[in-house]
Amino acid sequence: MADEQKIVATNRSARHDYFIDKTYEAGIVLQGTEVKALRAGRAAIGEGYIYVDNNEAWLENIHIPEYAQGTWTNHAPRRRRKLLLHHTELDELMIKTREKGFTIVPLRLYFVKGRAKVEIGIGRGKKLYDKRQTLRQKQDDREAQRAMSLRRNT
Repeated sequence: MADEQKIVATNRSARHDYFIDKTYEAGIVLQGTEVKALRAGRAAIGEGYIYVDNNEAWLENIHIPEYAQGTWTNHAPRRRRKLLLHHTELDELMIKTREKGFTIVPLRLYFVKGRAKVEIGIGRGKKLYDKRQTLRQKQDDREAQRAMSLRRNT
């Protein structure tokens, strides 16, 4: 039986701007009002990034808006959040980010069995011609699918 995932936010531009080599699933350390705001389906991770410091991974610059019914216990919308990863995964991330051209980006923010998770990916930046080539490939695939479906229907 597959785990139910409730996707809160996706970073659609990440796969457009980066070649994603490997992905990881990480837990996030959140405050109570952040969890409630995420359950309401409100978050933006498009500008977010991840860095590793002192064997800890941190998620920076994602926006989780303040909870509407929150009081003085509300959180700061763009605060730094700690990621929960295994030591082997942290070591892999540190080694990869020391290499030239690699970065760690958040791809999706979702809930699995009631726990907030973030899918992160190690990516290499795409050049402009790579982005054009990817768009051209998608368009060609779409046209081929359309032609095959028209052929089947006639």
